[in-house]
Amino acid sequence: MAKIGVILMNMGGPDSLEAVRPFLYNLFSDHEIIRIPRLIQKPVAWLIAKTRAEKTKEYYIKMGGKSPQKEQTFQQAQELQKILGDDFVVAVGMRYWHPFIEEAVEKLLKEKVQKIILLPLYPHYSRTTTGSSFKEFERVYKKKGINIPVAKINSYHNHPLFIKAWVEKIKQDVWESYKDFYFLFSAHSLPEKLIKEGDPYKNQIEETVNLIMEHFPENRHSIAYQSRVSPVKWLEPFTDEEIKRLGKEGIKKLSVIPVSFVSEHSETLYELDIQYGELAKEVGITEYKRVGTLRNQPLFIEALKDLVLKEV
Repeated sequence: MAKIGVILMNMGGPDSLEAVRPFLYNLFSDHEIIRIPRLIQKPVAWLIAKTRAEKTKEYYIKMGGKSPQKEQTFQQAQELQKILGDDFVVAVGMRYWHPFIEEAVEKLLKEKVQKIILLPLYPHYSRTTTGSSFKEFERVYKKKGINIPVAKINSYHNHPLFIKAWVEKIKQDVWESYKDFYFLFSAHSLPEKLIKEGDPYKNQIEETVNLIMEHFPENRHSIAYQSRVSPVKWLEPFTDEEIKRLGKEGIKKLSVIPVSFVSEHSETLYELDIQYGELAKEVGITEYKRVGTLRNQPLFIEALKDLVLKEV
């Protein structure tokens, strides 16, 4: 019987120090990430990658020499495959490093799937993430002359199981003392211009946080944004500035929740754990607990299963 293919889409990350520069080149070659004239996009991407590569390698050395995102995404794919069963084929397709989206499509074509479901591991829609992955899939789809039905899952920021997974994860990682902590939700930032043009990302982040906080009525909280990469105006407040503000306010116990991420990579392991962990100490925060990403938390995998089955 013909099977249904599922592509778990993610950003991808360098799987070795040698991969850092080509990964950065692929990232900054994406017009959805840096919107400059297409004629000069690749030369500019080459220059940025060349300029940033050595400094970025230092981050990955502190993380063990590579990004763990590929392994963790494959773990998520394996867990999802288990609970979906033999009528489905789950493949991993990364946007900026191996295995690329085209490699995932080739795997599904070999399996002769009757339908493809695109499931981004970005819970919140942005054209820079989910939108970019969908565009790359469409390019591959046309290039290969495929004629198979495709379903796209745009976002699941308010899915009950996704929210429940975060609630469980926070309680698990902060332990019984969670009521004593200030919750700082940190999400990847975006240029404000994209939000003004209608990108729903910011509103979806806020809705996710509001739904999570219904389960923590005694905790104070705020939302901040991290990882800006260009000189244009980005969503604020920035996570580092928010940590400084909280330190000045006398907050001693801080829990940072990476609400837009479902696997570990440089934004969590380097920025949140190392850079901002050190910053928290400097501003007088005595307990700094970073909640882990959802990874293959059972409720999260159940949420992914539910999303897939609704598209069958």
